[in-house]
Amino acid sequence: MIIEFGHFTLVLAFMVAVVQSTLPLWGAYRRDARLMAVADPAAVVQFLLIATSFVALTYGFVTSDFSLKLVVENSHTAKPLLYKFAGVWGNHEGSLLLWVLILAAFGACAVWFGGNLPSALKARVLAVQGSIGVAFMAFMLLTSNPFVRLENPPMNGNDLNPLLQDPGLAFHPPFLYLGYVGLSMSFSFAIAALLEGRVDAAWGRWVRPWTLAAWVFLTIGIAMGSWWAYYELGWGGFWFWDPVENASFMPWLISAALLHSAIVVEKRESLKAWTVLLAILAFGFSLTGTFIVRSGVITSVHAFANDPERGVFILGILGVFMGGALTLFALRASVLEAKGVFAVVSRETALVANNLLLAVSAFVVFIGTIWPLIAELVFARKLSVGPPFFDAAFTPFMVVLAIILPVGAMLPWKRAEIRRAMRPLRGALVLALAVGLLVYAVQTGKSALGPVGAALGAWVVMGALIDLWQRLGRGSVGDRFSRLPRLPRADLGKVVAHSGMGVTIFAVAAMTAWVTEDIRTVKIGESFALGGYDVTLQAVNQVEGPNYLSTMADMIVRKAGVVVASLHPEKRMYPVAGMPTTEAAIDQGVFRDLYLVIGDAQDDGGYAVRSYIKPFANWIWGGALLMALGGMLSLSDRRFRVAAGARRSEAVAVAAE
Repeated sequence: MIIEFGHFTLVLAFMVAVVQSTLPLWGAYRRDARLMAVADPAAVVQFLLIATSFVALTYGFVTSDFSLKLVVENSHTAKPLLYKFAGVWGNHEGSLLLWVLILAAFGACAVWFGGNLPSALKARVLAVQGSIGVAFMAFMLLTSNPFVRLENPPMNGNDLNPLLQDPGLAFHPPFLYLGYVGLSMSFSFAIAALLEGRVDAAWGRWVRPWTLAAWVFLTIGIAMGSWWAYYELGWGGFWFWDPVENASFMPWLISAALLHSAIVVEKRESLKAWTVLLAILAFGFSLTGTFIVRSGVITSVHAFANDPERGVFILGILGVFMGGALTLFALRASVLEAKGVFAVVSRETALVANNLLLAVSAFVVFIGTIWPLIAELVFARKLSVGPPFFDAAFTPFMVVLAIILPVGAMLPWKRAEIRRAMRPLRGALVLALAVGLLVYAVQTGKSALGPVGAALGAWVVMGALIDLWQRLGRGSVGDRFSRLPRLPRADLGKVVAHSGMGVTIFAVAAMTAWVTEDIRTVKIGESFALGGYDVTLQAVNQVEGPNYLSTMADMIVRKAGVVVASLHPEKRMYPVAGMPTTEAAIDQGVFRDLYLVIGDAQDDGGYAVRSYIKPFANWIWGGALLMALGGMLSLSDRRFRVAAGARRSEAVAVAAE
């Protein structure tokens, strides 16, 4: 009964979304306040209905209702409770339901927190959100219904993909979807502004919080996915340039560009056309990611589905929304005329450069991701584009971005002088060069990646701190620090986010340049040297888990005869799924990780062992969390909350037109 009720509420939500996508849009065109008023209750009701449907599906997983086809294919009675919950979105159909739930949640948030929005703009925004909901709920109900029943339910299920049975993957998809789908709000604001024929400073302020929230969620989701790949897959890396990894990274880059571009619209009423285009492209890349994950056109360990019919449907959605949005953008170009003018040397120019670097780097990632598909379709050639291409093609853009970032943040609006802006940064420049030279002098026989990364990281972090110091005004150190609590949170957020980027740049370079790796066969009782450590394989035991069998090693790590860590890497086999997984054992430290992996038994009685020393590994995710924290600080600024700064009188005036 509960399952049928969930199916019914999903169908009802689809019908409400149809109303939400049509009547308010017509009302905004006719300036009919009654029709525009339909948008608010429709958005809230749609969210409540989809939430009910999602709860019903979750109930089916938690209670192991094997009359549901989806539960049979993705659950098992012996699976831990956490992964029964995760099983709801650990598959194509359930994750799609989560997708539309988050979409509806953002629409409802626009109702709850957008009270100061002009009624016509708000009606159009919610109508566009509703139209996206119509498309994806139609896709779900016609091709990917999560509530399909089985005539003859089995006694047990097939279990969830063992790779997904991990806490990191239990929380990674929801955060990623919050980012993916959150960009739909930026898209809806862009389309609503084009329909209304009005893009101004107020619009720039309204669109920023939604973009910022989506960017924060994407940052957290990508960081969690990278962390999971690092410790779960057993290969010791944090980023493989996998197509699905790229699918989340491209909208992150474009949304970062959109955030900075919206600042120029808000402050100077310039870059209007570029900002609206970025808002369209950001959601377009999110839809492209959805297509990559769910169509099966590109092979990936992260892909959900391998069904051409579904791929064609998603491609149709992508074509309709992106084709329609870009056509509207071309037709309404006349309303996007910039008002503010600025000199070649100014903060506006620095933000334009920032935008171009981020957008072009996203385009490079996009080309590298889809090139194997193009080569197969056009040239009938099977090829792969791997890390060497992305490292060589993507890295230079990030290097240039890191170089200009501190300078651009210090430039004044409209007109500036490089020498004057560089004056407070001279100390940071000297320190960054000194750090790079010190690292170069200390390391031996290594590449230039380490010194360059250390210098760039120090330059970005010190530049952000000097920017903060300058904003605290003049006076003694005590006077300046006393002003810190009164500083706008958006300024604090910018400093924290830029510092996080500097930390990540350094950590990626350090971990890549200075990693120590050892692969060998080790017998029980044998020891081997790893950097300055001695590692001993003491024992290998067979251990039974709740739904898996494990080959677990006991390994002792010593330094100068003193025990540093006792680690237990595993090789697990999940009998129901018939799939093995590797569980790395990691001794985490502030400056390095000891990373051990146990492999298969060898003919000589030993075991394959891979071991690494990963310098500054945790700084990668620490930097990402700093970036997310900076975004949250900015989001908490009262000036940039949803619809903050909109004058109530303006909203009333627009509604009365």
